[in-house]
Amino acid sequence: MDTISRRKFLQLTGMGAAGAAATQLSLASIVEAAQTRPMPTGTPILVVVTLYGGNDGLNTLVPYKDPIYSASRPGISLTAKDVIPLGVDDLALNGTMTGFKTLWDRGELAIIRGVGYPVPDYSHFSSMAYWQTASPHSFVNSGWIGRWLDTQPHDPFKAIGLGSVLPPLLAGVKNTGSVLPLGGLVVPKGIVAKEFKALGKASADDSPLQAAVSASFGDLFNLSKKIEPVLAKPAPVPDDLPSEIGGNFGSDTSLSQQLDIVAKLVAAGAPTKVWSVSLGGFDTHADEVKAQSALIGTVSTAITKFLSQIHATDRANDVTVMVYSEFGRRVKANGTNGTDHGTAGPVFVMGQGINGGKFYGDEPSLSKLVNGDLAVTTDFRDVYGSMLEDVLGTPVGQVIPKWSSKINGLTLKA
Repeated sequence: MDTISRRKFLQLTGMGAAGAAATQLSLASIVEAAQTRPMPTGTPILVVVTLYGGNDGLNTLVPYKDPIYSASRPGISLTAKDVIPLGVDDLALNGTMTGFKTLWDRGELAIIRGVGYPVPDYSHFSSMAYWQTASPHSFVNSGWIGRWLDTQPHDPFKAIGLGSVLPPLLAGVKNTGSVLPLGGLVVPKGIVAKEFKALGKASADDSPLQAAVSASFGDLFNLSKKIEPVLAKPAPVPDDLPSEIGGNFGSDTSLSQQLDIVAKLVAAGAPTKVWSVSLGGFDTHADEVKAQSALIGTVSTAITKFLSQIHATDRANDVTVMVYSEFGRRVKANGTNGTDHGTAGPVFVMGQGINGGKFYGDEPSLSKLVNGDLAVTTDFRDVYGSMLEDVLGTPVGQVIPKWSSKINGLTLKA
């Protein structure tokens, strides 16, 4: 079985080594950069959320009134009591996604339907590589955000991934994003610290490579005093949510931790235009309903909280969030109350700059399957086109060769 973890995918794509070098650079310098050259308010910021494992789109955006849906999924289909109707096209959100429903009602959530790529690949590794490189069925060794970085002046703070390994989407040909471990900057202490500090002292005899390594050690210790206090501070307090929240809203998940750090650094003025965060566990081959509902509820809760935190700052209009997974699941349930690897699924785009409260792209028909799977009605490169042109201000053709289209009207700037 082609199971996936985030780390395994990153390692097998061969781009993990770049992250090791970038980690020290971003950790040592990010807060100083926020203090010395804060990003001007009004600068667009993109937060990319990757759901590793293949999220089940049909149990996320649910055609709960379609008899084909319930007949195809005995035991794992959601009924009217399990969902939150959106009032359009007889579609509903999974009942755990109360936060996304709030964003939808505010016009801050757009749902792009039937997203995928031509001739789907059922391998986690291949499909995720296509999404992160924006190059279906053609191997390239750079990610789509990495190639966007190649169009920009070199700046290691411009794109940052949360975690210990650089995600492939941040690896460019000339420029590469950085990574920020969840635990923040941890430097040695005592005798070990003394020895490492000695390595950071420059010498006239150093080669260029030795000098660079020496400088990186020096940066770690010289700037650790600046980054640790910022990461220790509480994240911005949401200004439009009750202080006491029931259910699982306050749950401390990996995604919530990542987004708390992003919220702190966005509020601090970090000169970062793209952030990458992720959550795994979506490969629901068995006992799907409970696990997938909990996971997608976590996504809804964490992102809604994050956007509320951002709303409490002066950057409320700057941040756009995009959520995707490498593929959806099969329409029919398997024999273990789960679903196997499929094709198309919804992509969610959120923020105050989004023309939301509506669907984009056609809903794949359950009566017109392609080899038993949902038809792809929206190419994911069109979604990227909107993020590149309307959020990052870069023509899509400069990043995705020979591609010129986007989702019309998705953002208020379109």
